Amino acid sequence: MQAKKRRTGEVPIITAKQAVSLIGDGDCVYFGGSAGVAIPELIIDALRDVHSEQGSPKNLMLVGTVAIGDWATTGFNKLAAPGLVRRVVASGLNNCPALGRRALANEIEAYTLPQGVLAQLARENAAGRPGVITKVGLRTFADPRIGGCRQSERSKEDMVAVVDIEGEEHLLYKTFPIQVAILRGSIADEKGNISLEDEAYVGESMSIAAAARRSGGIVIVQVKRVAASNTLNQREVRIPGVLVDYLVVDPNQRQTYATEYSPAYAGKMRVPDGKIASLPFDVRKVIARRAALELTPGATVNIGYGISNGIAVVAAEEGIYRSVTLTAEQGVIGGIPAPGQDAGAGTNYDMIAPQPDQFDFYDGGGLDIAFLSSAEVDRHGNVNVSRFGDKIIGPGGFINISQGARKVVFSGTLTAAGLKAVPGDGSLIIAEEGTVKKWVKDVYQITFSGAFAKERQQEVVFITERAVFKLTPNGLMLTEVAPGVSVEEDVLANIEFDVLVSPDLKLMDARIFKNEPMNLAVRFHDGAGQGEGERLT
Repeated sequence: MQAKKRRTGEVPIITAKQAVSLIGDGDCVYFGGSAGVAIPELIIDALRDVHSEQGSPKNLMLVGTVAIGDWATTGFNKLAAPGLVRRVVASGLNNCPALGRRALANEIEAYTLPQGVLAQLARENAAGRPGVITKVGLRTFADPRIGGCRQSERSKEDMVAVVDIEGEEHLLYKTFPIQVAILRGSIADEKGNISLEDEAYVGESMSIAAAARRSGGIVIVQVKRVAASNTLNQREVRIPGVLVDYLVVDPNQRQTYATEYSPAYAGKMRVPDGKIASLPFDVRKVIARRAALELTPGATVNIGYGISNGIAVVAAEEGIYRSVTLTAEQGVIGGIPAPGQDAGAGTNYDMIAPQPDQFDFYDGGGLDIAFLSSAEVDRHGNVNVSRFGDKIIGPGGFINISQGARKVVFSGTLTAAGLKAVPGDGSLIIAEEGTVKKWVKDVYQITFSGAFAKERQQEVVFITERAVFKLTPNGLMLTEVAPGVSVEEDVLANIEFDVLVSPDLKLMDARIFKNEPMNLAVRFHDGAGQGEGERLT
């Protein structure tokens, strides 16, 4: 399809409801933003309201590179009304459980693609290429021989295919036309040039806009304010006016769902180390502390969402975060990736990269270590984070990150649902065992393939609050156990399959279980004693 020609002059400023009136029934609507960061919420509100009032637009294909919402009521959660959405395509549905429930009930088509693939797909789409060709997703549920990214039975279209290139298997994730792109910026000038100077996220905004333009679609950008033409700092402009058709102004636009505005997130100030909030002393911190022992000086690492996110805070508490380069898949490089509902933002960073560029770096092996969470682990070393129980989560950036890093550290509690584990005085007490076992014979959905990791000789470590395991050529092996914990009763009895026990089994470092600094910086640079405890005899 030929890209439509851009009219000249000032870009029209319209209301959010007028913007929604430009969306046709059945259109593909691509929203920018990540989780709760840089979301064009005013237009989402208008889409919900107009559909409620008029029954149209309807049957939309709704796309977001990252799951959009606050896990409760915002973002895509507002677009779960019957008839509004026909298909959703995103890297996750965890932030928008209302839409996830529609997919779980097989009421809509749902595809969860790897986050990096979706980010890169926007760029390939803009360039007129047929899709993203990559090995990312092979042997996982993204592989069409296993699931093809589908999360509901009515999802029949093949959005990914296996292709052979010079005798090697790859996956082709296919591009699709975009009728409407809805993005967000900080300031627009009268010509439609968009500055992201107050945003905590760059994403792939220009690629989405260019892809919509190539499809003959329209581009609408929500901003906080409008400036006169030719007054913006050119280096802050990330979406050129030539790609923008309409502006919607929201003077009450928040930087994230959780934060009205942080100059640190915008890169306009650095936060003193003493002002970085610490973590409460609980099992989540215990796991993050043990994972932090895997850090090495000069390492470039990814800090995932969930329990793993606490590693960045521990590194800051221990004064070692400047000795490594922490990154987040949304584009943060250096500094401290933000936790919780601000995930995707960061403080004291070196730069925020466009998201496709960040994933190019990840896919190309740029990460020394990836710290990721785990929901289920099975006897083959497979990990599931994308679907379990009554929830469709999606992979987010997990597949790109876990397959691209040289070393992967998975973190999570050994059991769930009611677990009460109490750290203190250098040991761990299991006061009440969780009723749900997370280490199962076979995971529900493969988000990480243990067999594929072994073929590529990837180093894989599993950290829980009470034990540490490694993936070996012969299977999973228990290598460390927490002081105060029984190997047989507290560890092996809570795993649904047999694991190897190392003949060199050690105690986890007692410092992890004490409510005081571990003083990692003292011995960090020589690497002495990191990740090791007393040997069990």
